[in-house]
Amino acid sequence: MKQPAQTADPDSPRLSVIIITLNEADNIAACLDSVAFADEWIVVDSGSTDSTCEIARDKGARVVQTDDWPGFGPQKNRALDLATGEWVLSLDADERVTESLADEIRAIMQAPQAEGYYIARLSNFCGRWIRHSGWWPDYVLRLFRRGTARFSDAIVHESVTPPADTARLQGHFLHYPYRDLESLIAKVNRYSTDGAAMMHAKGRHTGVAGIITHSVWTFVRIYILRRGFLDGPEGFILAAVGAAGSFFRYSKLFFLQRRS
Repeated sequence: MKQPAQTADPDSPRLSVIIITLNEADNIAACLDSVAFADEWIVVDSGSTDSTCEIARDKGARVVQTDDWPGFGPQKNRALDLATGEWVLSLDADERVTESLADEIRAIMQAPQAEGYYIARLSNFCGRWIRHSGWWPDYVLRLFRRGTARFSDAIVHESVTPPADTARLQGHFLHYPYRDLESLIAKVNRYSTDGAAMMHAKGRHTGVAGIITHSVWTFVRIYILRRGFLDGPEGFILAAVGAAGSFFRYSKLFFLQRRS
């Protein structure tokens, strides 16, 4: 059921940007600079040991630090609950808003045609912009009127429960998810652990055949069906690492179910 939109106070911020962080000192400054046009910046940090929080405060953001990690969805809802703007733009620290997208967002808020907006992401991997492999256009619902949407409670791969009426923007984010191959592999390892835990909690099971099938299918889906071969060597590497991620996830599920 659609939640009622909140009436904006004329003296309240027009646009709130919300970001969750953990050790994002290399990213947070550029991220916040790209949304300097906003009225409010909320950063919810889950225990950074680098200078993320100090940099964010220097950029004018309100920084709130938490002692626990409930998962991506719940953490983003914490940030959302702190926002006071009529509109909310949710960003990851490794994303940037282009000037054309910023202009479009400003125009949309002046004459909105929907309550929520999907925005495409153009992602960079090891210096190459990936336009296939399932990475582009990668629409995500990130701009919405406050009070009309919430994030799911998923530990990983969270999503926004959309308002009743949504649209797509023409502009796109620039996304820098991995500095190098090592950071991609590290993230795949973390996410496969969380993914296996989620599947186990839902009563999912697997065996050796399932581990093999899911891994092979992931490679075929990314490299062949999603035309990862057009992304050059990087496309092959992404498909192989994706298959490895599936292998890790279902292998971890296998051992979780055996232990229980």
